Amino acid sequence: MPRVLISDKMDPNAAQIFRASGVEVDEKPGLTKDELKAIIGDYDGLAIRSATKVTADLLEAAPNLKVIGRAGIGVDNVDIPAATARGIVVMNTPFGNSITTAEHAIALMFALARELPQADASTQAGKWEKNRFMGVELTAKTLGLIGCGNIGSIVADRALGLRMRVIAFDPFLTPERALELGVEKVELDELLRRADFITLHTPLTDQTRNILSAANLAKTKKGVRIINCARGGLIDEAALKEGLESGHIGGAALDVFVEEPAQANPLFGTPGLVATPHLGASTNEAQVNVAIQVAEQMSDFLVRGGVTNALNMPSLSAEEAPRLRPYMALAERLGSLVGQLAHGGLSQISIETEGAAAELNQKPISSAVLAGFMRVHSDTVNMVNAPFLAKERGIDVREIRHDREGDYHTLLRVSVMTQDGEKSVAGTLFGNSAPRLVDLFGVAVEAELDGDMIYFVNEDKPGFIGRVGSALGDAGVNIATFHLGRRAAGGEAIALIAVDGQVGGRLIAKLSELPSVKTVMPLRF
Repeated sequence: MPRVLISDKMDPNAAQIFRASGVEVDEKPGLTKDELKAIIGDYDGLAIRSATKVTADLLEAAPNLKVIGRAGIGVDNVDIPAATARGIVVMNTPFGNSITTAEHAIALMFALARELPQADASTQAGKWEKNRFMGVELTAKTLGLIGCGNIGSIVADRALGLRMRVIAFDPFLTPERALELGVEKVELDELLRRADFITLHTPLTDQTRNILSAANLAKTKKGVRIINCARGGLIDEAALKEGLESGHIGGAALDVFVEEPAQANPLFGTPGLVATPHLGASTNEAQVNVAIQVAEQMSDFLVRGGVTNALNMPSLSAEEAPRLRPYMALAERLGSLVGQLAHGGLSQISIETEGAAAELNQKPISSAVLAGFMRVHSDTVNMVNAPFLAKERGIDVREIRHDREGDYHTLLRVSVMTQDGEKSVAGTLFGNSAPRLVDLFGVAVEAELDGDMIYFVNEDKPGFIGRVGSALGDAGVNIATFHLGRRAAGGEAIALIAVDGQVGGRLIAKLSELPSVKTVMPLRF
């Protein structure tokens, strides 16, 4: 019988589900690091919330551990690379807190609009400062959503019920999905200019870090009120403090901070600030939901081998995995390539298989494409939640099998429909194992998609290769491989250059100034 340790305080329903599924469970919340390390070797599964820190050191003492289940979405307390290296599956419950977090954002919006915390403190101090707290109505105000996924769409629905106008910035939100939600899709600068209230509902990635920077905060409407129940680091806290003190920002309500627990944050005491200690998921209902979900997922894995909401492995049966693994590697890289190169109003993605690939289970292949495609903007995307996130954003996903025989024994094509038309890439497997690009936007280009690369669109004229090589050499960047293709002699050409090391923005700008170069972009796989 598999054994699971629940090392954090969790709703009793979790233990009941484990036992009903044939899993032995021990509930021992509050263990010290050394106490946990002393007993973890006896367990196949570890169910946690946020208190337990699953470090590489702890995992070394857990030779039998097969799965870690986080009751909640955040896994900052789990060393996922270390777990992966040891073959341990890491699961979370990404959607159990959605309603609770959305409601907390709405509550903080009300608190800002009517200065409720300040009014409460004043009244209980016996001051009765009725004329001091002049609030604003939410009705007819414009709410700007930065991120309109699962939680953002719930906030939009509640805000529309309050008769607010809702605008949203989200690269994955299609016009059709925006129409369905009743929101107006806009670019970030327009949102900053128009919004009376701004709420953030996006993960923290390299693309979203400090999305409300000093420069972007300066673009906002005077008196704007800002709410963040998503992740610390989305707002430049120093710039926010300056904006509150100057009066440009009318108020800010934060449930999350760059450093947590936030016990000495420079923002504390700033006029117009409302702060809560990461309460977004703190309701009885949410705690029950995530406890039930993590117990069901872990039990299914330990007893039946099912994998759900895993952050470090695909949802595959043991029988399918060996044959599908190289196809999924190809699928993820093609999805990543399209995600990095195709921009603007993405509304549809087609995944076509031909030859041997058409005989396989399409769902893992499609999930791998979507994971690679969407991970460009969010490092929390995986093969399990990528299809859900695509559907949530209104992206039309099409799977197409071809019985025909083509030029390759197996072929996978990924096409996206953008505002500039269809963009398509295709790849195959060499030796049934090595992923290889063979078509890039209609140009025959054979290349491995791996590591750091540079993508060029250029005029097919003499001297291009030499100029690029010299520029990279002058910058100390070594070329690993150089792949070329063109539509016609003297016409438009494409180059994919694999390099040793990441290329910075300054070098990309320099390369873009070379003669004949139309487009240049860094890629990473």
